[in-house]
Amino acid sequence: MQFTEWRKSTRSGNQSNCVMVRHNSSHVQVKDSKDPEGPVLTFTRAEWAAFVGGAQNGEFDLS
Repeated sequence: MQFTEWRKSTRSGNQSNCVMVRHNSSHVQVKDSKDPEGPVLTFTRAEWAAFVGGAQNGEFDLS
């Protein structure tokens, strides 16, 4: 499974407290930039798309 390089949002500037993401043709991986050797979460592209869509639609907003 060949993945792209890890990247973080350009909006995060030089901060180290952000989510880093990489992907291949079928999966997306996510990790915490504060713990680069820590756990990596792996999602299918469909799972990732559902999460991003929910976040954009306010599904996870706190009341």
